[in-house]
Parts: sequence; C-alpha cells; structure tokens
Amino acid sequence: MCIRDRILGWYSEYVLQKPRQKAVILYDTMWGSTEKMARSIADGLTETGAEVKVLNVRSSSRSEVITELLFAGAVIVGSPTLNQTFFPTLADVLNYAKGLKPQNLIGATFGPYGWSGEAAGQLQTILEEMGVKIIYEPLKINYVPTSEALAECREFGLKIGIELKKAVNDER
Repeated sequence: MCIRDRILGWYSEYVLQKPRQKAVILYDTMWGSTEKMARSIADGLTETGAEVKVLNVRSSSRSEVITELLFAGAVIVGSPTLNQTFFPTLADVLNYAKGLKPQNLIGATFGPYGWSGEAAGQLQTILEEMGVKIIYEPLKINYVPTSEALAECREFGLKIGIELKKAVNDER
C-alpha cells in the first residue's frame, strides 16, 4: 500500500469516527480518590475485553486526549468536587473537545466528594452538550473510596464495557 492510500485511510477513519471497543477515562484528582475510582472503573472495563486508556488531564495534552477520543467508543470523566464544581483542568479539555464535536460516543461520569458532590452531575451535562449518549447516572462516592466503593466502581466499569460492546456491534 502506498503512503497516499495509507494517509487517505487514516483520514477516512478520523472522519467516520466509528466507535471501537475502546474507552477513554479522563480525570483529575485532588488527594488520589478520583484516581482510585478511575483505575477501578478501568479494571471493570478491561474485564469486558475493552481497550482502556486512563488519562490524568493534568499530565496529558489536549491533543493526546482528542486523538484518543477519535478512536474510542466511550468516554468516562471524573473529578472531585472543589468549590461546588469540577476541576478547571477538565473544563479546559472538555471545552476543547466540545468544539471538535467527537461523534458516536457513549459515556458516564464519576467523582468523589466531601460535602456537596456537584462535579459528576456537571460533567454529565457537558458530555450531553457534546452529543455523548449518557448510559448511566453519575457514580458519586463520599470521601475516600473504601474497598466496597472500589468494587462498585469496578462494577460501573463492567456495565459500561457491556454497553460499549453493544454499541460497537450495533454500528457494524
């Protein structure tokens, strides 16, 4: 295959954005609780055979996030609640992603909280504005996740993985 055909093939994949059995988990964390939740959700997704990319947006570039989303079928976003909202690092990345209009994604949100817990719901609203099909209500864990809470996160990931598999098969 010549280089021109290969480049046109890649471009076609970018344009179509057909969902793959791949999930991207975007998060930022304050004291490590959100990261623990993200890793447990990833474990559940992996059990379903999904490819999983876990990205801390504080240490990932916007371009890396968007590139991963172009080849994903699901996006899961998590943040602790800070001053009754989600972390600003996620606002930056999601605003950028929203403008690029990713297609054919299912999604969900999660986050730990101490007092009020608004972040996960606000993130869900942003995903809806992006055109992401929300498949579950936000998963919220009060304070540091216990082993039971992490098992709930793993189960959340497992359920998302099952829905992702269905979504990918429906597109074929």
